[in-house]
Amino acid sequence: MSTAAAQRVPTFASLSIRNYRLFWTGGLISNIGTWMARVAQDWLVLTVLTNNSAWALGIVTGLQFLPIALFAPYAGALADRLSKRRLLMCTQTAQGLIGVTMAVLVIGGWIQLWHVYLLATLLGVAAAFDGPARQAFAPEMVSDKLIPNAVGLNTTSFHAARLIGPAVAGLIIGWWGVGPALAINGLSFLAVLAALARMDPERLTPAPRVRAKGAVMDGVRYVRRRPDIMLAMFIVFMLGTFGMNFQITNALMATAVFQVGPVQYGLLGSVLAIGSLSAGLMAARRVDLPWKLIVGSLGAFALAEIGLSVMPGYWSYAVLLVPTGLAALTVMTAANASVQMSTEPVMRGRVMALYQAIFLGGTPLGAPLIGWIGDAWGPRWTLAIGGIACALTFLVALAVLSRWQADDAATVAPLPS
Repeated sequence: MSTAAAQRVPTFASLSIRNYRLFWTGGLISNIGTWMARVAQDWLVLTVLTNNSAWALGIVTGLQFLPIALFAPYAGALADRLSKRRLLMCTQTAQGLIGVTMAVLVIGGWIQLWHVYLLATLLGVAAAFDGPARQAFAPEMVSDKLIPNAVGLNTTSFHAARLIGPAVAGLIIGWWGVGPALAINGLSFLAVLAALARMDPERLTPAPRVRAKGAVMDGVRYVRRRPDIMLAMFIVFMLGTFGMNFQITNALMATAVFQVGPVQYGLLGSVLAIGSLSAGLMAARRVDLPWKLIVGSLGAFALAEIGLSVMPGYWSYAVLLVPTGLAALTVMTAANASVQMSTEPVMRGRVMALYQAIFLGGTPLGAPLIGWIGDAWGPRWTLAIGGIACALTFLVALAVLSRWQADDAATVAPLPS
């Protein structure tokens, strides 16, 4: 075992750094609002604006992620060119205004399905420029050694919010309706803006800025020369496109199969987050990120998702969501941190933009397809197809790793000294 493989860092090491602590705390508050909005939006589409239309929900989800596939590479070049902190202030403001607009339309009784389509698209545009800057910003706040820790804690923040947000949203929808849940999301972006404003810019270590023409294609060429990054992107593309559609599958299972109310539906998102949060906390302690961890976790996720498709009742389904979330987030966190650690700082914004475009950009394809499968074959098949697709991806990745081992090339790029 290598020295790096034996190393561990304290789980919350990055939180000792004030700038990162501010960013993490603001992100946690905002993410709680985001998860509340996702549950509220899905409930709005399924039970208020349509009669449990999986196709309509798939369209909304697809439109929300389509701009990421279209704009993320250019957003990455912009993140490498501008101050990431200032860029995040703009994107977070835009997302907050979109959230408030949807809340006003719902509370005022004016909301229509086309409004949701339009606002989902606009939110996707803002998210396309937000994601690369946010992911590449973490290494500017911490040392190279703490990059995996910071990535793991970012994941922990996101899924701690996922643990809280859906459950709270279910209660608020049950008590007061969809509008208040959406309003809380819009206001929650103020937490991130306050955190960014209070940071000490002198304690940031920004990467060199790139102003040359052709920066986007430079990022593409860089990734094409890196088979390890390409394999990571292939894995997360298949996972994001076919496996991680729980925004649709949980909603369909809750409403059409188990026939439960908004509180029980919100609880499913929180239960899934228990496993996801556990994965984030474990990832925060790792320094080494072996490929066997990424690929093995992918195989475990495929088996768990296929198992979900045959669960007979609500509670057995909910229990199996815990290991499902654990496996999925282990894949995503380890792949994300591996790509960040092995990428040159000057290229990190563009590479992470491509990574985001691959991971989330498949959703515009996968979400409507999964929605169509739900309408045509039934909700259980939405899970079964996702699990089968991820199982095939596991076999392909396993074959690639075997070939690398035969060539004595099955190692993750070392940490910078």
